[in-house]
Amino acid sequence: MDVKIEATWKAVLEDEFAQPYFHQIVDILKAEKANGITIYPAGAHIFQAFDATPFQNVKVVILGQDPYHNPGQAHGLAFSVQSGVAAPPSLVNIYKELEADTGIEPTRQGNLNRWAAQGVLLLNASLTVRANSPMSHSKIGWHTFTDAVIKTISDQRDHVVFMLWGSFAKSKQSLINSSKHLILTAAHPSPLSAHNGFFGCRHFSKANAWLRSHGMTPIDWSIE
Repeated sequence: MDVKIEATWKAVLEDEFAQPYFHQIVDILKAEKANGITIYPAGAHIFQAFDATPFQNVKVVILGQDPYHNPGQAHGLAFSVQSGVAAPPSLVNIYKELEADTGIEPTRQGNLNRWAAQGVLLLNASLTVRANSPMSHSKIGWHTFTDAVIKTISDQRDHVVFMLWGSFAKSKQSLINSSKHLILTAAHPSPLSAHNGFFGCRHFSKANAWLRSHGMTPIDWSIE
């Protein structure tokens, strides 16, 4: 199967693309599209997180659960929205914590491409969703694929920072080798839970301290 994804990812994930479960994902997406179901993000953006952050460049992984399911938002990067779209509530809280942690002033815009270009893999556990139907593709096989992505990073890279926000993301800790990677956990930044431990987690400064301690350039977390 010819999957259009950035070359370094295509090489390390080659075995996954050949698996029956991945063929099932493709078949389901094709069938839903043929039946007139709107799917987000658009096809060209399904693997945008990988295209924006090549495998050898990954320094930080921020794990989301599901793409935004409203029109004009999702573009393949977890927590990020398309340029010109105001930051959704969870991202607003991420910006609040970022300011409290680093002093970087929040912005209204929600495109996180600048983070991705510096090595922040903004990975959703499901890479697609039906319009107006959250979690609608959570059981079609994407979690098997993204679990393999997390494990591949853990196995083949060194000193990566994993930010796991909320109970779902925290459940992925078993896929990560904590002896060589930094695992940071906190509550989800959603307005429903941010006050239960996301605010005050200081993950952005902790990530940069870790990167510096291992001879890597820290992330400039500012948003332009």
